[in-house]
Formats: sequence, C-alpha cells, structure tokens
Amino acid sequence: MAMGGNNNRAIMAEINVTPLVDVMLVLLVIFMVTAPMMQQGVEVNLPKADTRAMAPAEESVVVTVGKSGKIFIDKEEVPSGSLRTRLTTMFATRAKKEVFLKADAGVPYGEVVRTMADIKGAGIERLGMVTEPAAK
Repeated sequence: MAMGGNNNRAIMAEINVTPLVDVMLVLLVIFMVTAPMMQQGVEVNLPKADTRAMAPAEESVVVTVGKSGKIFIDKEEVPSGSLRTRLTTMFATRAKKEVFLKADAGVPYGEVVRTMADIKGAGIERLGMVTEPAAK
C-alpha cells in the first residue's frame, strides 16, 4: 500500500473563457465606435436600390462621380482622362484589386459606364456599386 495520498483524482481540463469574452466585448465596442468614423469620400446623392448590405473592406478605394461629372478617388479629384492610369499605378503593388464606385443619381448613365470601363481597364478585378437602401 502506497503512502502519500489518492492517485485516482482526475485532471481538470477546463478553459476559463471569461477573459476571452471580456476581450471580445471590448473589441466589439471599439469597432462599433470607430466604424462610423471610417466614412470616406465625397458627398453624393446615391441612387436607391433594394440590395443587401456589404461589409466594407479594409483599405478600400472609393471612386466617386459627382453631380457635376468630376471624378474623385477617395477625396482627391482626378483630372479628366487620367483615372485609368492613376488606378493602374495605385494597384500595381496591391494583391487585392477592389474598387467601390459611388455615382450621383443625377449623373448620366453613359458617364457612369465610361468610369466603369476605365476602372476595369486599369486591371481592377472586383468593382462594387455603392447605393443607399430603398425606402420601404
């Protein structure tokens, strides 16, 4: 008979998830507070559409066609005819080639299509159209 105690005790293998939950809640609050501050671009009157919302991507580039026909990359105005070359140089070193297009509802359709052609011609793989949710 061995002296020294009971060796039949089971090993307790539980993970305390309380610190993990605390950290996740803090991160959630931080992202909820900072997300509205991440809005970028030029203010335009977006068309209304019945679509589901997309999650904004990190370091996303937004091309905006203003009501007057001026084109902006994020908040910087791009001279007429140089959108394709500007985007080509911007995305030369990026692995993720994604652009979001915001066009004012009053801009002629042909202007929007020309802008889309310039974006695709710059080698952009994914082009997203930004709209506002339709009123129900």
